[in-house]
Amino acid sequence: MAAVKSSSSVVSLLLLSLLVIALQSRVIECQPQQSCTASLTGLNVCAPFLVPGSPTASTECCNAVQSINHDCMCNTMRIAAQIPAQCNLPPLSCSG
Repeated sequence: MAAVKSSSSVVSLLLLSLLVIALQSRVIECQPQQSCTASLTGLNVCAPFLVPGSPTASTECCNAVQSINHDCMCNTMRIAAQIPAQCNLPPLSCSG
């Protein structure tokens, strides 16, 4: 069970890292890249809350999420979802 939680933690942190990398390597439409990247980099304060079993998000994390432009967030998620295919991996399928 601990190995599953540890694997989930690693995957969550890896996805957050990949999200930041994707932002820095792609131009986000609808908002200047620097502004979007800076906003999303602010999400680093949310990393501790991505681990299964972690406490609820802090006020600082919630404020960081609220400050992100909707189009910036959506485009970033779309770009991040393409990373497995670019690495010759099957698409990520999550339940729940």
